[in-house]
Amino acid sequence: MSPEVIASLDAIKVNMNAAGMNAINIVLAFVMFGVALGIKPRSFIGILTNPKSLILGIVCQLVLLPALTFLLCITFDGWISPMIALGMLLVAACPGGNISNFITSLSKGNNELSVALTAFNTAACIFTTPMNFAIWGGLYLRFAEKHDLVIPELSIPFWEIFKTIFILLGIPLVLGILCQRYLPKLTEKLKKPMQYLSVAFFIVMVALTFGNNIDAFSKCIKYIFLIVFVHNLLALGIGFGTGTLFKTHFRDRRTLTIETGIQNSGLGLVLLFNPNIFDPTVWANNGGMVVIVAWWGVWHIVSGLSLAYSWKMNGRKEVVED
Repeated sequence: MSPEVIASLDAIKVNMNAAGMNAINIVLAFVMFGVALGIKPRSFIGILTNPKSLILGIVCQLVLLPALTFLLCITFDGWISPMIALGMLLVAACPGGNISNFITSLSKGNNELSVALTAFNTAACIFTTPMNFAIWGGLYLRFAEKHDLVIPELSIPFWEIFKTIFILLGIPLVLGILCQRYLPKLTEKLKKPMQYLSVAFFIVMVALTFGNNIDAFSKCIKYIFLIVFVHNLLALGIGFGTGTLFKTHFRDRRTLTIETGIQNSGLGLVLLFNPNIFDPTVWANNGGMVVIVAWWGVWHIVSGLSLAYSWKMNGRKEVVED
């Protein structure tokens, strides 16, 4: 990819007014509430009595994905800009995607494990998202400086990120669990529609990002597609490879694959559009970050549903390992 195309990608100005930003925030909170409706405390009992797959999922999500994404960014040096690399690292620092439970169900994976991983990683991301982005983004900053790459100083406002995540993910998570606990009949009526609405609303959220900038995005869509395709393939491979290496049950292996390969890129967009986190006067040319995070929101739905369809339709019998 020519330096001119890479530079033009970073120079993309993503226009997001207050109304659009509020809409994205509401959608993200709504989707998280829908996910929380499926979280039942008793679902954790079986998982906690045999926590092997849960621990593997946490390690994949919080350790392996950010670390290997950093190595991928180093490998792609010369093909991607620092802004694109930071976008990839931000996606890797986010928790698992809100639609992962829905896709796990379609894949005939371990639904209880999926819910447990979503709940844990979402609660932990209040701390782990800023921490991972600070660690791996900081390391990439040092790499960029040694190679004379232009990049703004990376200053992570931990409190602002903590507050944003707590409001948009933490509160809906608690409200959904309380609704499931005290209003079970209403929850049962809402769960199924909320699963499909979550996918639809997430697509709307990404559309709000692309909508006013479609011409700029269309010029570099092949380039964006390739980067996100490879990055997502890496994430899926981490989950599947780890599950295979540690000989987990095939249902757990599917869940680990999906939970690692489906990222909450919607949270990444919210953080990027928050001027108290990414000051527009400092991060004026962060188009590469926004485009990568936004396209992740599209592609991981496509790849996740394709994988689920493949597992569901081919009827392949996998060996159940004790």
